[in-house]
Amino acid sequence: MITAFVLIQTDSARIPECAEEISEIEGISEVYSVTGEWDLIAIARVRRHEDLADAIANRLSKVKGVIGTTTQIAFRAYSQHDLDAAFSLGFDS
Repeated sequence: MITAFVLIQTDSARIPECAEEISEIEGISEVYSVTGEWDLIAIARVRRHEDLADAIANRLSKVKGVIGTTTQIAFRAYSQHDLDAAFSLGFDS
């Protein structure tokens, strides 16, 4: 699974609409409105790099109001929550 963080600049008048439209794109698992230089951060989770290119270059960047994006591809996750879930057998303690 490929995970990427997409930093998104939008037209400030369309932040909520952009977030809604982006959240409906296949491969985008979450969208957050944030403070700072960027307006939104989307998390993409896809199986292949080609799927990432489709989700971001072919779809997300064409959402009305999206001005620009920067994508950061994750190499490895260090979250304890993720590690616990990966090794869980589904039994309650």
